[in-house]
Amino acid sequence: MKNKAVIWMLMVGLLLAGVVSARAQKPVNTPKVKEFRIERSMSKQAVACIECHKQVSPGIFVDWSMSRHANANITCLDCHQADPADPGVSATHFKQYELANNKWGTSEYRVPVAAVVSPKTCSRCHPDEVKQYDLSKHANTLEIIWKIDLWLKDGMNNDTERASGCYYCHGTVVKMKDGKPDPMTWPNVGVGRINPDGSKGSCTSCHTRHRFSIMDARKPEACGSCHLGPDHPQIEIYTESKHGDIYAAFGSQYNWKAAPGTWTPGVDYRGPTCASCHMSGAGTTLTTHDVTERLSWELQAPLTVRPSEFAAFPAKNNWEVERHKMKEICVQCHSLEWVDGHYNKLDAVVHDYNEIYFKPVKKVMDELYAKQLLDKTKYFDEKLEFEFYELWHHEGRRARMGAAMMAPDYTWWHGFYELKKRFCAIMEDAQDMIKHNKKAYRYPDFPGATGSTTPPWGAPPPKK
Repeated sequence: MKNKAVIWMLMVGLLLAGVVSARAQKPVNTPKVKEFRIERSMSKQAVACIECHKQVSPGIFVDWSMSRHANANITCLDCHQADPADPGVSATHFKQYELANNKWGTSEYRVPVAAVVSPKTCSRCHPDEVKQYDLSKHANTLEIIWKIDLWLKDGMNNDTERASGCYYCHGTVVKMKDGKPDPMTWPNVGVGRINPDGSKGSCTSCHTRHRFSIMDARKPEACGSCHLGPDHPQIEIYTESKHGDIYAAFGSQYNWKAAPGTWTPGVDYRGPTCASCHMSGAGTTLTTHDVTERLSWELQAPLTVRPSEFAAFPAKNNWEVERHKMKEICVQCHSLEWVDGHYNKLDAVVHDYNEIYFKPVKKVMDELYAKQLLDKTKYFDEKLEFEFYELWHHEGRRARMGAAMMAPDYTWWHGFYELKKRFCAIMEDAQDMIKHNKKAYRYPDFPGATGSTTPPWGAPPPKK
């Protein structure tokens, strides 16, 4: 018995000694320098891209290294490599392979690359998203504005104003010049950009490069860089609304990084953003990259019509089906009575704008043109043309969009109140001109009216 006790004590002692020894041998928890590990599955050319850009454009490298693309081993070449015959191939990038001071800048790593990455490239991994996007107003907005915007159709602004303003959001036709993108058309991430490969759009309008973060695209600020100002102040309207108020208070607690198709109201976020209403899925409504879906009115148009009746870009859907989809999003947080009441108000606002404001003014403007008291040669060179344009393009949109997104200050003070002032001013001038058969004064020195009246793609409009 005594021997057994001794043996037991020896065994315990040896065990404790082993534990002490193991602790003594355990490495100290010291910080280590983080490095992006080059995976063996990358080609040597892909490795060269990464190593070179770590030096010449570290911001791009860091963004990419923290992206899901990097995590999935998607490299620079997967997006930028091009066929040698591709019209968008960068001739200037070939000079990077003649650098004597950079070991990665040799002909061994030479690969044709294109600076302009298009939805066609993205479709290799994201085919459904690109198909949906191609159907949307976003992808086709350059063609749309050339059909409805008189600044372009009548050449009333110049090339610089277009390139730095209109085309920056709506997109332009990217053209190559001396082996690189023409600076008058590049840089450009407009949603309706026409790329050298013929595809439409720019995914980086919302998923900013080179992180391509889904969190970035889900936040309202992503939309607010274009949807703002006197003519389509959606970001200001959203900020005023209760939805925007909830986002401001609780947005830091939202789960912005939920996987695509899983972002759930009440679970991942409390109040909706632009994306959660117009793109993300909820209930029985599926996620989409076609922002034309779920719309039951074309609120940007001069006369409000159903999306399928919008002549510049008729939607290939049924507005009642699309309204049901949006309602399905709304009822995730609201009762059906609440949602129906909201749409009743919106429909009433549309009726009032169409019948009380737009149609009477359009009728008197048509009469002025018929009596040749207004001149049709150019638009915006007469006062009433400005007044009529702003009636629908500015306060008319603000009244309608404010009602759609629950921003009463925009619906009334920035909308209907301003509509009343504009309406009265137009009618006073128009009736005086008709009564005295007096032609409108034309501005002889209208500035910057040198833009081409031919669309940048020529004629006919670009085909898909």
